Amino acid sequence: MRRILLFALFFIIASSFQAENLPDSNLISIVPKPAMMKTGAGKFIINPSTLVLVKGNDEEVMRIAKFFADRIRYSGGPLLQAREFAKEDKNLPAIIFDRQLNRLSLPDEGYELKIAPKQVSIVAKTGAGLFHAVQTLFQLLPSEISGNNLPSTYKELALPVVKITDYPRYSYRGMHLDVCRHFFPKEFIKRYIDLIAMYKMNTFHWHLTDDQGWRIEIKKYPKLTEIGAWRVDHEDMPWNERPLQQPGEKATYGGFYTQDEIREIVQYAADRYITVIPEIEMPAHCVAALAAYPKLSCSGGPFTVPPGSYWPNVDIFCAGNDSVFAFLEDVLSEVMDLFPSKYIHIGGDEADKSEWLKCPKCQNRIKTERLKDEKELQSYFIKRIEKYIVSKNRKMIGWDEILEGGIAPEATVMSWRGVEGGIAAARQGHDAIMTPGSHCYFDHYQADPAFEPKAIGGFTTLKKVYSFEPTPAELTPAEAKHILGAQGNLWTEFISTPSHVEYMAVPRMIALAEVTWSPKKLRNWKDFQKRMQKQYIRLQRMKVNFSKGSFRVDVSTTFNPKTQTVNLILGSEQLNVPIHYTLDGNDVTPKSPVYTEAVNVKSNGVIRAGLFEDGKLREKAVEMPLIYHHAIGKPVKYLSEFSYRYPASGDEAMTDGLRGTVNHRDGFWHGYQGNNVDLIIDLGKVMPVNSVQTNFLQNQKSWIFLPEVVEYSLSSDGKKYHSFNEVLNKISQKEEQAIIQPFNFQFMENTKARYIRVKAKNPGKCPAWHEGAGEPSWIFIDEVVVF
Repeated sequence: MRRILLFALFFIIASSFQAENLPDSNLISIVPKPAMMKTGAGKFIINPSTLVLVKGNDEEVMRIAKFFADRIRYSGGPLLQAREFAKEDKNLPAIIFDRQLNRLSLPDEGYELKIAPKQVSIVAKTGAGLFHAVQTLFQLLPSEISGNNLPSTYKELALPVVKITDYPRYSYRGMHLDVCRHFFPKEFIKRYIDLIAMYKMNTFHWHLTDDQGWRIEIKKYPKLTEIGAWRVDHEDMPWNERPLQQPGEKATYGGFYTQDEIREIVQYAADRYITVIPEIEMPAHCVAALAAYPKLSCSGGPFTVPPGSYWPNVDIFCAGNDSVFAFLEDVLSEVMDLFPSKYIHIGGDEADKSEWLKCPKCQNRIKTERLKDEKELQSYFIKRIEKYIVSKNRKMIGWDEILEGGIAPEATVMSWRGVEGGIAAARQGHDAIMTPGSHCYFDHYQADPAFEPKAIGGFTTLKKVYSFEPTPAELTPAEAKHILGAQGNLWTEFISTPSHVEYMAVPRMIALAEVTWSPKKLRNWKDFQKRMQKQYIRLQRMKVNFSKGSFRVDVSTTFNPKTQTVNLILGSEQLNVPIHYTLDGNDVTPKSPVYTEAVNVKSNGVIRAGLFEDGKLREKAVEMPLIYHHAIGKPVKYLSEFSYRYPASGDEAMTDGLRGTVNHRDGFWHGYQGNNVDLIIDLGKVMPVNSVQTNFLQNQKSWIFLPEVVEYSLSSDGKKYHSFNEVLNKISQKEEQAIIQPFNFQFMENTKARYIRVKAKNPGKCPAWHEGAGEPSWIFIDEVVVF
């Protein structure tokens, strides 16, 4: 059975697909980028006489060697046989696998690969290291190796001479998949695992239970899959508009994985050195379980499995009912029998506690356990579950809400609401895995929504994923050791087919794979773009439905103080698609100038730019004003810090001549969470100052509010300030639409200054009527325009 499972990868990969206008290259283009690589002259030729050898009598290493040989054969290469190394093989043409347990210079998942004209040597301490080396070998072979070909179609295959020493930056490199909102068959789960393994990730986080479906067989509680795995079929309706099941309606949409199927998938993953972490949601996101066993709730039910989103989602396990904990321990016991992973994920997120507030049993629990409030009741719930998990020699992971009310003693935090949860966990001595929605939620749009399949929202491009830094700069070296790595999350409310899963995951998961594997100093976006071209060919040959990414034009500027000109810089995620642009007010067309290098600008204008293929505009053209003003390119001193989550283009963003849109994620806004704006612009010399114009954004649905007041003041020496002027906000916080509001001030005639100070008062907290009541509010500011 084990060999059959291994062969499944070959048949998945072995499928032909004609490359469409994507350049193949003989250049070495490995993803993730290796830690150290030195190329040489010549090639090693794989032909029918090439040996595949294993040093020592090592069953695990022999399996990996056979994996490599079989992959070559099923992809049309020569028939190779794997056997144990013998002394007489020393100088023969061979690919040699060698596990050296005492190779202390290599981390556990690291490897050393030496390709010489006469032999290939693969050395690692662990099977995982050898398996990762095999993935590198596959990427060094011609892209045809990913195609479906008859055995011996290629009598010879060439490997370039190279020496690689490689190892991961982080120990945790994961991908998540939600199979509750939509169910996916066993064979696709294996294909998903294959994609994870190809790029040296090592963890599959399997989201198995939620409101909309219970997907794992539990022998002791058969109703979980008899009832909880099925819902009324409203797949023809928008996710957010689906009515609950009505009397007489049959629940026909769904599915679940039997325990035998789960064992098969777990072993399939283990053969590829992927750990599968199961997630069993609690105390909320549990309506599918409550539909099966309503007495586990505070109200007693009845419940039906919701076919889509519903609000408010207040249903929750009763924290005052001991039978709930008995039930969950029984479930977790069967789960842990199926999954040998060190970690068990218990969810812990988005728990509305309104039912606990009015539940006598929950209130009695708060009293008897001497808890302060419902937040501490959730902490009690999580700590009690963790105690059981730890008793089984496992560790618990939960979403960052498990920090609320006090974190469980040995828990690991998965930080999704930004990176703050990970920072808090690390500072408390707990391990953390970074998976912020801003960079790691792959259910977000990755290109212009007008040209994309329906998604939940957001905007997370390939380039943005690649820019992610999992370890926050504010952590000390000791604290930073608690950041285990990062994970991409794929929630499936709007994703109903395997093909759509692939489209949303790939290639963003490949970018995250490089973020978590490669040394930080080696990461370079343009280099990654080039190396990805060969990966796209391989993915096409595998019939992976990957996204070609965003065709949006990125706009940025730099300032040349000598010439007093702005250098306009255009770019995109597309390596070989020309950018056409105009600055004269005309619409951009295929006949407009092609951007080849930075354009010098010394006046106001409107930037219009777009990417054209075969004479057709691929997405909406960018249309953006460029404002040439006294402060453009001038240095800014920040007396209060903007959030690293919304840094725009950095310290220069307030004087780059560019303004933001109503999309606060467009890369042109500085965001301040809970604190005020306080900055000083140095104009370089004393000069007339007639006016200051600053835009702020309000989008209360994203917790962004206008400042209460903006204050402008001037100085000639940077020490004594005068002309203090306030501009009050007059816009209601309840305004539902996102708006950009100017806060402008006109100074008296003949006013002069060198320094301009801008202060904006943050409301501080979201108002009482807001869904984020009491939580820190945001203010967003863009260009400070000075005339």
